[in-house]
Amino acid sequence: MGSFSIWHWLIVLVIILLIFGTKKLKNVGSDLGAAVKGFKDGMKTSNDESQAAATTPPQVTGQTIDAEVKKESTKV
Repeated sequence: MGSFSIWHWLIVLVIILLIFGTKKLKNVGSDLGAAVKGFKDGMKTSNDESQAAATTPPQVTGQTIDAEVKKESTKV
């Protein structure tokens, strides 16, 4: 009683097809597929950009900057 048989699922599928129709379900399926594809392309582009930024070597100009560090005193 707790689990559904294949006949229960077939009846549910027929009811859904009667309510929504095959054309609307096809449109929903294609929209969902396009959304998933867009998400995957966005993730791939994001990963490509981050890998390109990580593999770009820093520019070396050949100049040395000489500086002194002084400790700041705080007056109480």
